[in-house]
Amino acid sequence: MIQGMFDRGAMPALERMAQFTGERNKLIANNIANFSTPYYKAVDMDPRAFQAQLRDAIDRRRSAAEARDGRPMGQLELTSGGPAKTDAAGNLTFEPTQSNENILYHDENNRDLDRTMQDLVENTLVHRATIDLMKNQFDMLELAIRGRL
Repeated sequence: MIQGMFDRGAMPALERMAQFTGERNKLIANNIANFSTPYYKAVDMDPRAFQAQLRDAIDRRRSAAEARDGRPMGQLELTSGGPAKTDAAGNLTFEPTQSNENILYHDENNRDLDRTMQDLVENTLVHRATIDLMKNQFDMLELAIRGRL
């Protein structure tokens, strides 16, 4: 019964998005920490590719729900073709790629401070919005449990 509360509606998508933005934030922070490291190549994960993966997973879940009872439920299975994959246990694994769009400096580091800081801000905003939406879901659940809804 409790599992059914958290694998229906928007919660699985919000969970996957929070996992992605959290992992991407680690990558961006690592890139910032290595700005002056010779031969370091920045790595990142494409948010648009992840959003396409997430959209496909949501569509597959909806199709399966229509075949069953009409109520989408269950975790979202992310397939290959993007920066994330779902392993056999249902956990996300990420595959960052090297960023080659920046200028290569004399020390063979491809840093770009402006772009990296922009990525950090955008990723942080998406992460905070996702967490706020999850908090709203939990607040509604708490109200339902207390019988005030």
